[in-house]
Amino acid sequence: MEPENVVTIFQQGEEKEEKDIKAPKIIENPFEGIKDGKKEVNEVDYSNITVDKYFYNQLEEESKTIYKAFESNKENMKTGTYKIELGSSFSDLLSQADGQDQLGKYYQSAIEAYTYDNPDVFYLSPNKMYLNIETTTKGKKVTYGVYINNGNEANYLIDEFSSKEQVNKAIQEIEKERNYILQNKRANTFDNIKMVHDYLVDKIEYDSTISKANIYNIYGAMVNGEAVCEGYARSFKYLMDALNIPCTLVIGKGRNSEGKTENHAWNYVQLGNKWYAVDATWDDPVSSTGWVSQSSKTRYFLKGSNDMAKDHTPSNQFTEGGRVFSYPPISSTSY
Repeated sequence: MEPENVVTIFQQGEEKEEKDIKAPKIIENPFEGIKDGKKEVNEVDYSNITVDKYFYNQLEEESKTIYKAFESNKENMKTGTYKIELGSSFSDLLSQADGQDQLGKYYQSAIEAYTYDNPDVFYLSPNKMYLNIETTTKGKKVTYGVYINNGNEANYLIDEFSSKEQVNKAIQEIEKERNYILQNKRANTFDNIKMVHDYLVDKIEYDSTISKANIYNIYGAMVNGEAVCEGYARSFKYLMDALNIPCTLVIGKGRNSEGKTENHAWNYVQLGNKWYAVDATWDDPVSSTGWVSQSSKTRYFLKGSNDMAKDHTPSNQFTEGGRVFSYPPISSTSY
């Protein structure tokens, strides 16, 4: 009897924007059809890939395998069409009655952790990435091959990029800014955190239109000089990573000066043995007179929970129904 191959596809679904933060979610999107012919599952092993990043370390082993597949194929994914093989590593899971649902959750957790740990993959669009489960039946033996690709999309790059060449050009422009920071590296951690904070506050103009290209990522913030809060926060983490200073991205709600609550993003950064909050976006105020006091540019620099809790509320879920992550506990008092 010839093998029977059936493909099921999960999609990282439509991103919904309430203000600044986009919230992707997994959507099951079955692909009807049977392909005949002999096909072997491509076996892969990512056990030699070493990752030590904040959100990765909170994942279950199944999600870590998917995360490692992304990490191992970071260069390949710049094409937007590269097929990321996971092989038969999830066969036991998929043989269970609810295996597909479980794998979908592991996938969602992995891609969330990966994009929040790695602001340098700004060119990827998770809502265009499909998780494919290929079922091959040969007699009584059933095997499952899993891979990630662009499904019926032209690619899984964000709309602003369409080729590896464009992605590499953008990376070169970003690295020019990063190298400027590294060339001006200071002698101590505090000064380096302050340097990056001030660079972003001076470099970026907040985009209140919420309509321009790349405003959610490090390219828009560091090269175009325009971003929303997520662009500020991702850029701060990117530069902290370059300086080897522990830092995480934080999402949640912020209550602005008008008393309105909105989706928001900021950072936690480690200084000494303690963690503190930094909100570069809200340290970049807009003034009708064109003059801004120096003190207003450090209102949210290295703050403790006693101060931040007044108008910042972190959310431990990046997407509705997604994994509940934890943030490092920050100092109760400001630096």
